[in-house]
Amino acid sequence: MQRVQKLRPLLPKGQVTYYKDQLLIVKGEKQFLFDSNGKKYLDFFGGIVTVSVGHCHPKINAALNEQSQKLWHTTSIYHTEPIYEYAEKLLGKFPSKLNTVFFTNSGSEANDLALALARNYTGRFDVISMRNGYHGMTQTVLGATNLGNWKPVFPHGFNIFKSLNADPYRGIFGGSNCRDSPIQVKNRKCGCAPGVCEASDKYVEQFDEMLLHDFSHSSGPAAYLIESIQGVGGTVQYPKGYLKKTYEAVQKRGGLAIADEVQTGFGRLGSHFWGFESQDALPDLVTMAKGIGNGFPLGAVVTTKEIGDAFNRSLYFNTYGGNPLASVVGKAVLEVIEEEKLQENSAVVGDYFLKQLAALDEKAIGDVRGK
Repeated sequence: MQRVQKLRPLLPKGQVTYYKDQLLIVKGEKQFLFDSNGKKYLDFFGGIVTVSVGHCHPKINAALNEQSQKLWHTTSIYHTEPIYEYAEKLLGKFPSKLNTVFFTNSGSEANDLALALARNYTGRFDVISMRNGYHGMTQTVLGATNLGNWKPVFPHGFNIFKSLNADPYRGIFGGSNCRDSPIQVKNRKCGCAPGVCEASDKYVEQFDEMLLHDFSHSSGPAAYLIESIQGVGGTVQYPKGYLKKTYEAVQKRGGLAIADEVQTGFGRLGSHFWGFESQDALPDLVTMAKGIGNGFPLGAVVTTKEIGDAFNRSLYFNTYGGNPLASVVGKAVLEVIEEEKLQENSAVVGDYFLKQLAALDEKAIGDVRGK
């Protein structure tokens, strides 16, 4: 630990740590982590919801080791078998409309690329994101990240408009049956009929008003970038039907809907593989990272062939995106999720935790949310 204190000044203060006596993690196995003193921890953090199938999973380790003996790197100029095999398996998880994939190295980069694709395809520049949302730290997507503690002083994110946060708990509209979850907001009542969500309708009205007001003298937005459930902003789940209706409102104006699935994708919602599916919504682009590679640097943007081909107007290049090592890891992660039925496990364990937390002292907990 003395070595940690000695070396700590080598890293910037802005790189957040959460412990007074900084942990030095040296090993991971399944759901456990071990520090330099041999102490064992149950990992509830998962590398910021990134370790999706367990630390050092033997199948993923084996796939990575085998590929490392064959070929590490060529750049995306030269295609390899792993990128084709992985692309085919990943696209098999999407509706047929979404049939083209770009590989990146992180979620921030994926969101950055999605905005570039949307702007190139539509010929427009304006973008809509939601208050309280988080989409990464590149200079472009920082403008779509709407949480004060992540906002730097330098200019960033030009022409990004903010929509009202559709939060049934703290927002201006809410109700007792808004969320696709076994646990609902307990401090807000509503008189909605079955299949109707008044809070959702009111938030959509606010969204439509913003579209009308902010884009009345322009051609309309290029894109609408939104998490399927807000992650860093506090696991905020929108009222039922909100994503579908706001996607369609933007698409009607000629803009593209971008689903940020960096934290919600890959089966972790239990009922669906992707968060947008849980609201019966169909985006034009989907961004993903984190759980995609179980901790290996990997991200992706999935879209339509027409939108993907818009980059034919200019060259697109990514040195590491879709490299052989990342491709075999990504494919192995998908296989583990399927073979070990981890989506089904997420539904069972997730519902259990939600219900157990909701049964705790109401004075101590304001809202239990998630999926």
